[in-house]
Amino acid sequence: MKKLLKILLSVILAFVLICGIFAVANKLNEKPMHEYIDTFGAVEYENQLVPEYDENGVAYFTTDGDFKIMHLTDVHLGGSIISIAKDKKAINAIAAMINEEKPDLVVVTGDISFAVPWGGTINNRYAHEMFGHIMENLGVYWTVSFGNHDSEIYNYYNRSQVAEMYESEELEHCLFNRGPESIWGECNHIINVRDSRGLVTQSIVMMDTNSYTDEDPLGTNWIYDNIHADQIEWYENSIIGLGEYNKAIIDSLPDDQKPENPDDYTTVKSLLFIHIPLMEVRDAYNEYLDAGEQDTDDVKYLGGKVDESAPYVYCSEEEEQMFETMLELGSTKAMFYGHDHLNNIRLNYKGIILSYGYSVDYFAYWQIDKQGSQRGCTVITCSPDTSFEIVHENYYQDKYQPLYEKEVVDMTK
Repeated sequence: MKKLLKILLSVILAFVLICGIFAVANKLNEKPMHEYIDTFGAVEYENQLVPEYDENGVAYFTTDGDFKIMHLTDVHLGGSIISIAKDKKAINAIAAMINEEKPDLVVVTGDISFAVPWGGTINNRYAHEMFGHIMENLGVYWTVSFGNHDSEIYNYYNRSQVAEMYESEELEHCLFNRGPESIWGECNHIINVRDSRGLVTQSIVMMDTNSYTDEDPLGTNWIYDNIHADQIEWYENSIIGLGEYNKAIIDSLPDDQKPENPDDYTTVKSLLFIHIPLMEVRDAYNEYLDAGEQDTDDVKYLGGKVDESAPYVYCSEEEEQMFETMLELGSTKAMFYGHDHLNNIRLNYKGIILSYGYSVDYFAYWQIDKQGSQRGCTVITCSPDTSFEIVHENYYQDKYQPLYEKEVVDMTK
């Protein structure tokens, strides 16, 4: 018995010692990483749009021209001595794509952090700080919808504390808002695009798909949560409220300033950004597969591929009414998400575009840093007539010229 206790004590002491060594090494790594990030300067805009805030604290941009959104997802910064080389690659790639595209707004659909024990740290603060640092250096306006890895149960900082980080006044270009405290989630918020008449031409909606269910708090079985009923009610009320706002604006305009097609504005057009895909994404893909990878009445293939293994789409198994509500309201015409790093397929399902984003991840998936066909960004150009165009851009195109040398990858994977 004494021998067993000695062995157990030795194991515990060894574990504590290893954790201490990693903690010190990670702390020493912070300064050189921030110095690396400081080598990236601000994006050169000709006329950068600057947001304002309405009486309810909702951010909005005003333009009579196009509005460009860049969708990034699954950055997966480790924030540890183990991940330092891959973290630098991710930051280098992000900066190159933003510098080339010069978006008016960057929306990141979660998993900025990947602070996991086997990655050398459980301190998720540093990954989020690194990301905020590079975005502020670039001087681009940006916001976030959270992913399951942004605040694991074993991380130092919970979801609410991470939200507080992104609401910090030090992040001058971050338009993040945790949203109503009375509903589920910590990132339910809206950013609007208006024209000079005051009409909302596009509403950009971020929602929290939360993390794991109570039966799988550590996420070891990949049992994911989803959007809750009170969040859906908030979404519905917000969309209806925006429609009422636009109708009041139209009624107040002189006849020569009223839009030719007022219905395009009274049902405000919107784009939804989340992390975990809804169950309908799996339904749509399965219908496409069952049809022999051919279009059906409800599913139209728009591009991209699925490289995740079965069940292909890793969504929640719990039923919710988000997609049905979107169909009923007729506002949201496209939904963007990540989570499944090897998927970038785009489908039109029942009139709504379902769009995986390219991942940035160099660290979370085994040897994903050696692969390239899945890495990049999505560029969404919103027109003042409420229409929009979606283009998926792979990072390894020649047009993206990073500050530091671009790595060689296998583009067949």
